[in-house]
Amino acid sequence: EVQLVESGGGLVQPGGSLRLTCTAPGFTTHKCVINWYRQAAGKQREWFARIYLDGNTHYADSVRGRFTVSKDNAEDTVFLQMNSLKPEDTAMYSCKTFGFSPSDWCNTGSWGQGTQVTVSS
Repeated sequence: EVQLVESGGGLVQPGGSLRLTCTAPGFTTHKCVINWYRQAAGKQREWFARIYLDGNTHYADSVRGRFTVSKDNAEDTVFLQMNSLKPEDTAMYSCKTFGFSPSDWCNTGSWGQGTQVTVSS
């Protein structure tokens, strides 16, 4: 039901910036929360940011002050601006819709392919 597509990853030097895009058709109509996750090789998937229908955001301590989430409701698109990147930010980045009710449309579907971010000199 939910189809997520992430893009914008790549190789960047420490201290650099990168802008990721998450497209989730229907997330605005269904009033979904959009969560961002990342998973480094050999590690658990980590939640690090979310954005609500009204544009309010929450961030994990690991990215607060460096990452900013925004969205374009008309395009069902969420953006992740990543600044002051560190080598420990290297991971596969994914977005995921969320709804507060278990049966919510936002909780259907599967993970997208993700986009790889590599921070290295």
